[in-house]
Amino acid sequence: MSSGVRIGIGHDRHRLGIGESIRVGGVTIPHDRTLLGHSDADVLLHAIIDAILGAAALGDIGEHFPDTEPENAGRNSGEMLGLVLKRIDELGWRILNVDCTVFAERPRLAAYKQDIRASLAGLLGINSDQVNIKAKTGEQVGPVGREEIIEADCVVLLGATS
Repeated sequence: MSSGVRIGIGHDRHRLGIGESIRVGGVTIPHDRTLLGHSDADVLLHAIIDAILGAAALGDIGEHFPDTEPENAGRNSGEMLGLVLKRIDELGWRILNVDCTVFAERPRLAAYKQDIRASLAGLLGINSDQVNIKAKTGEQVGPVGREEIIEADCVVLLGATS
């Protein structure tokens, strides 16, 4: 039985390649690039999954969904998140809030923040006022600024269900 609260932090990054859209927080955003990865490469969902797993002391996303397993090729990150949520529920935890930052030079994410927030609230089974999304550019510096990668950071607070 769980008691109290726990906090976890997650980070992820994916390279960009030629494409037509990116997927961030379960939302498809038109873009002239795409995120590359073994699964669907949803960088924000991966950071959230890692934050949840960390808060629950359950390791990391690579331990649960290794890129060496064929069933994870092209896998929907929302499905992975659902499995992680089921596991923490079994352990007596629930999500109290999430605070996330996505780092992308392009596309500008300000116009998509509310859609991402609503998507995350739905996927996480919480109210949208328990979700915060921030978007930052790389100021044309480093791999984000050169549009080589998109990164995401997330902090999750878990509370005991009883």
